[in-house]
Amino acid sequence: MTIYSMTGYAAADRDLGHANLHLELKSVNGRFLDLNFRCGDELRFLEMPLREKLTAAIGRGKLDCRLHLQPNSAAVPQLTPNLALVAQLGSLDASVRTVLTAAKPLTVADVLRWPGVLAADAISPEHLQAECFALLEGVLGEFLASRAREGARLTEVLRDRTTRMRAAVAQVEPMVPAAIADYTERLATKLREAVANLDEDRIRQEIGVFTAKIDVAEELARLVTHLSEVERVLDKGGAVGKRLDFLMQELNREANTLAAKSVSAAVTAIALELKLLIEQLREQVQNLE
Repeated sequence: MTIYSMTGYAAADRDLGHANLHLELKSVNGRFLDLNFRCGDELRFLEMPLREKLTAAIGRGKLDCRLHLQPNSAAVPQLTPNLALVAQLGSLDASVRTVLTAAKPLTVADVLRWPGVLAADAISPEHLQAECFALLEGVLGEFLASRAREGARLTEVLRDRTTRMRAAVAQVEPMVPAAIADYTERLATKLREAVANLDEDRIRQEIGVFTAKIDVAEELARLVTHLSEVERVLDKGGAVGKRLDFLMQELNREANTLAAKSVSAAVTAIALELKLLIEQLREQVQNLE
């Protein structure tokens, strides 16, 4: 399944003769689907059907939808006389002049200037809705394609950082036994110097308790498990943002514990590198649907 970014943009116009219909979709990241609809009053009746179509196609993000009907200055308006009104004016004119015999008859110019006699061709709501839906189909397709392209780029970044984290964890594993052994020897020496009356068994017992506290084998295992889950989620695709955000929290927790329990400068440096990579991952995950 395709992984979508929450960032996308698309816009297009549709020529309706004496007017142009303009539709624009723009989105950024957000926790949920937040749809902000802006349109002129003459198009307000299209808001709900458009909301339904957008909600069905988009999962998350702060989405701005702008719909406007703009006059086409280059088009020559087609004027149509209201013949029923013209006939009514003629009848009234004849009736009035039977009483006021000196009154002048209405001229053609008088009739054409009468309110409501001439009107430009209007688009019916049904036709306007059909044109809007046709425009939305193209714009929405390009909008989703832009989110898919951005999602693909983000996925590549996530895979790269995950691979680097795996390599860092693999570096830590062979360091741990030597680091623990070296720290154990230094700790034993300090204990012997500080407490002369402790026997070797007690020293080994104290060292064993402390060694268990600084053993990071479980943290390394959980890091590998979480990284495998990140890769599985990316391979599956779809709406992965929330799941990956949770995994970033788990990875960060294990990296913090690894740094806290480290007794080696080399292991500490790798733990800090892991935290940096996790933060880079988190920044990118925030943009995924």
